[in-house]
Amino acid sequence: MAEFDVIVIGAGPGGYVSAIRCAQLGLKTACVEGRETLGGTCLNVGCIPSKALLHASHMLHETHENFEKMGLMGAAPKVDWTKMQSYKTDVVGQNTKGIEFLFKKNKITWLKGWGSIPAAGQVKVGDEVHTAKAIVIATGSESSSLPGVTVDEKTVVTSTGALVLPKIPKSMVVIGAGVIGLEMGSVYARLGTEVTVVEYLDAITPGMDGEVQKVFQRLLSRQGLKFIMGAAVQGVKTTKGGNTVTYKLRKDDSEATLEAEVVLVATGRKPYTDGLGLEGLGVEMEKRGQVRIDDHWQTNVKGIYAIGDAVVGPMLAHKAEDEGMAVAAVIAGKHGHVNYGVIPGVIYTAPEVASVGKTEEQLKEEGRAYKVGKFPFMGNARAKAVFQGDGFVKILADKETDRVLGCHIIGPGAGDLIHEVCVAMEFGAAAEDIALTCHAHPTYSEAVREAALACGDGAIHA
Repeated sequence: MAEFDVIVIGAGPGGYVSAIRCAQLGLKTACVEGRETLGGTCLNVGCIPSKALLHASHMLHETHENFEKMGLMGAAPKVDWTKMQSYKTDVVGQNTKGIEFLFKKNKITWLKGWGSIPAAGQVKVGDEVHTAKAIVIATGSESSSLPGVTVDEKTVVTSTGALVLPKIPKSMVVIGAGVIGLEMGSVYARLGTEVTVVEYLDAITPGMDGEVQKVFQRLLSRQGLKFIMGAAVQGVKTTKGGNTVTYKLRKDDSEATLEAEVVLVATGRKPYTDGLGLEGLGVEMEKRGQVRIDDHWQTNVKGIYAIGDAVVGPMLAHKAEDEGMAVAAVIAGKHGHVNYGVIPGVIYTAPEVASVGKTEEQLKEEGRAYKVGKFPFMGNARAKAVFQGDGFVKILADKETDRVLGCHIIGPGAGDLIHEVCVAMEFGAAAEDIALTCHAHPTYSEAVREAALACGDGAIHA
């Protein structure tokens, strides 16, 4: 039996960041992880490998669509799928080894295996029971399933299986038009797969700004993705010849089928807390399976905390990281800070989509008076020079105070541009504050300034 100040269960973005911060704050820390490598779903079979494939496939797209326009002549490169997979694996390996180094640097004990909590202050890993003054549940989430759909991770896959398909399929049906479905659908569409997205709702990327949804779907359709909206999948039948997806249109209950070599089930994720023993401990849970916590990330059982996908909130790696650092501060007797109103969301397609704060739909529902500053990337010199003039920046500000309430970007580098607005919102800035800040020319970020100017006297280049 080993004694620790803190034991973190799970080494994903929330867990490993929390463990590092706990160690930095002088706490004797251990982290439980059953995978062979650290980093959790995000690093091993999620965010990082998918970004590698998105980058590679985008480069291929550029050779087909834009190289000749720039005077770069010659045949487009052929796809070596095995080598592309090797590149992706190498990217993952570099990052997981990096976290292992950070654990050693910060003297964090890696308890290898799957953890459970037999009693408050105790964590069991294998046959050994370790004690800790504080326990942090950072066990993440797993893919949600659908009735009538059996995932085999071969031809009916989640995002995990989609990352390691043995070959590029001729056809793919993506069930769900959320972030995961659209990112992976984009990868395979660029590689030549015929991709059809089936979505239950009437708009893609549920919860995003309505104007962004429409423009985004139009641009993806132009790239070859097909969409069937308002369709409820009834089941998937798998045979030697492929998969048959049956769906029913909500508008008239008419039923239809689609044939596909591969079906990607991208209908969201659910908290993964199985085997922890929370029920026996009397830990209170939310209706949707999340661990219930207070304002300090502590459960109703003293000394047991929870963060990340295991608790209520957006299932985002950076949200988990913020909570991981905050809960470490709380355990160390300090103040933990997470501003849930300023957590950005990003979709890494081309163009990228990013958002933070309120949407127009939310502000209307709240009855709040607001103004809109909008600027198209077609008016941005840098974007036009690199064939990325599609999309826009939209800033929403309070009509009376000019305080920035939200921002929605679809266009080049959106995932990086959004953070200027995040910092502004964190400091309670007005749109005018962004507008009066000098932005280098020519950069994509000028589009953010122009949108801020449009909240006042007007954009210059629109």
